[in-house]
Amino acid sequence: MSGQPLTPDILLNAYASGVFPMAESRDDPELFWVDPRLRGVFDLDKFHISRSLARRIRQEPFQIRTNTAFMDVVAGCAERDETWINAQLLDLYEKLHGMGHAHSLEVWEGDALFGGVYGLTIGGAFFGESMFSRRKDASKIALAYLVDRLRIGGFTLFDTQFITPHLASLGATEIPRDAYHLLLEQALTVDADFLRQSETPAAYSVLQRNTQTS
Repeated sequence: MSGQPLTPDILLNAYASGVFPMAESRDDPELFWVDPRLRGVFDLDKFHISRSLARRIRQEPFQIRTNTAFMDVVAGCAERDETWINAQLLDLYEKLHGMGHAHSLEVWEGDALFGGVYGLTIGGAFFGESMFSRRKDASKIALAYLVDRLRIGGFTLFDTQFITPHLASLGATEIPRDAYHLLLEQALTVDADFLRQSETPAAYSVLQRNTQTS
């Protein structure tokens, strides 16, 4: 990606048109645009919580926080051996967070950050960027609380970009590019708010609102 410098506004316009940037590696300064033929999405009404995960959530082994350590979550996602998050993206994510378009949901135990997920928001669309876990089930628990927050906030699209076995086990599916662009177009007109859920709900509330526990 060369020519005009990539700014937060250009990045938001790109997401709104259905494409997103990636780097080949953390050390590669160049970015390229991606528009997958098959797009990973979560149907917010069909997030799947297994019985074992529900038990873990009821135990409330972690504390859930929002936007208290955004860049630490991004860094946690980028710390794996191979990552598509380079220095330019780190800078852009930080700026978008300051603009209110990038958010993190974090899993804590005391003062230690053990997992989390972050993404961008435009209208009623949440673009999930990445997640990480340093304890068993930490990222799954983060996703359960995130989906609950997106529902409460009025979001209609949870874009996971790609799909993995981990995401598929929680109910994520792949849809064709044309179907994704239609959902995106509709979501951009929605007045959603990531911060509408002002406090972290109790575990029983998250499970009670989820109809796909099995």
